[in-house]
Amino acid sequence: MQHVKVAQQFLKKALTMSKQPHLDPAAMADNVKEQAQQIWLAGLGAFSKAQQEGTKAFEKLVNDGITMQRKAQVTAEEKLAEATHKVTQVAHQFNERATGQWDKLENIFEDRVAKALTRLGIPSASELSALHARVEQLERQLGASPKAAVKPKSAAKAPAKAAAKRAPAKKAPAKQTAAK
Repeated sequence: MQHVKVAQQFLKKALTMSKQPHLDPAAMADNVKEQAQQIWLAGLGAFSKAQQEGTKAFEKLVNDGITMQRKAQVTAEEKLAEATHKVTQVAHQFNERATGQWDKLENIFEDRVAKALTRLGIPSASELSALHARVEQLERQLGASPKAAVKPKSAAKAPAKAAAKRAPAKKAPAKQTAAK
């Protein structure tokens, strides 16, 4: 802006000088040359100033751009972290629900298999454990009394088979699971 004002002042001076009556054409030509030279120099000065200020303005724009880019990166990283956190929470909730559903399905399957085995007359694990404990107790009793050890095997098997036939199959107790 200042360069334009300087150039305008030179033009006004040139116009003012040209209105003064000089009759000498050589002096007039020199005056016009001098004014043209001053106008030319003023233009070069304005151009130089514009270049300097343009460079400064360009550098300021670059610095502003760097600042803006950093702010955008920080904002993008914050949004990415927030989105990652939300996705992690959703995945965790989904995993909990899926695990709960699998546990329910597993319990249903176990209950149905236990009922089917009971209907088929197959003893449960707890019934087999009780039977093993009873057999161990009977073995100890047989080992303690010498008369019991002398009995033939066939005689011992017959009462055991009869006892097994008389005992009805026990139903497996339904498992109680904690809700998840």
